Amino acid sequence: MKLNEQEENLIDLIRETEFGEIKIIIQNSIPIRVEEVKKSIKL
Repeated sequence: MKLNEQEENLIDLIRETEFGEIKIIIQNSIPIRVEEVKKSIKL
């Protein structure tokens, strides 16, 4: 199975993320956008 450019970029982003949460937006089975949670406050 060959990865397309978007999938390779997604894997690179995941590997570079030390901790946190990301949301992956997928269209037509291809990841098109990733959203990172910038701030989360638990009281």
